[in-house]
Amino acid sequence: MLRLFFVIIVSLPFVLFYLGKAIYIEKHDNQYSEEERYVVAKRAVKIMQHNGFIHTDVYGAENLPDEGGYVMYANHQGKYDALGIISGHSKPCTVMIDDKRSHQIITSQFVSLLKGSRLDKTDMKKQLKTILDVVSEVKSGRRYIIFPEGGYDHNKNEVHDFLPGAFKCAIKSKSPIIPVALIDSYKPFGVNSLKPVKTQVHFLNPIYFEEYKDMTSREIAELTRDKIITTIKEACSQ
Repeated sequence: MLRLFFVIIVSLPFVLFYLGKAIYIEKHDNQYSEEERYVVAKRAVKIMQHNGFIHTDVYGAENLPDEGGYVMYANHQGKYDALGIISGHSKPCTVMIDDKRSHQIITSQFVSLLKGSRLDKTDMKKQLKTILDVVSEVKSGRRYIIFPEGGYDHNKNEVHDFLPGAFKCAIKSKSPIIPVALIDSYKPFGVNSLKPVKTQVHFLNPIYFEEYKDMTSREIAELTRDKIITTIKEACSQ
């Protein structure tokens, strides 16, 4: 958390500017396209990376589909995860996040800026509505980041079990699944140090509907997880 506080203090003028910008955009929703919102978000991430001495190497961006919506499923390591993915994802994307975590300052404005989805795990009706809304958005061409582990405490580079239910968004929208392997993503905000850190984001080959349509959600979750684990092991052994 030391780096996070340091970044906020050092970047305070930028933090205030982008918080104000995000709030203004939210109040004037119809005046800003998704592309314009994403440009603002990526600029904020770039400043945070620069002032926080964070470098992210991105691999496999060429694997991302050129057209249509898809769902990226990534292992979860910490508060930097979505930011690292966004830094390497050129086209607009957004995130599904636990409602409880989403209302923290800065996080809340960032999720609103990207028109992300907040998943209320305490209310089944709201949860179902959120999933169906995401399905509809993906069908219309939006791109989502989902963390199927459900949490990130002490995960580091170990990948815990994926929740099969998290894959309903891809299954019901019949969209490509993009496994995303994150390496050392816990270090920026999970290690109490200001030394420069390097993280990795690997966009793996898509798993298309034709490949997984006859599989159960648990089998799809295991397939995606296995691909991510294999990538992490290969990258860490080099």
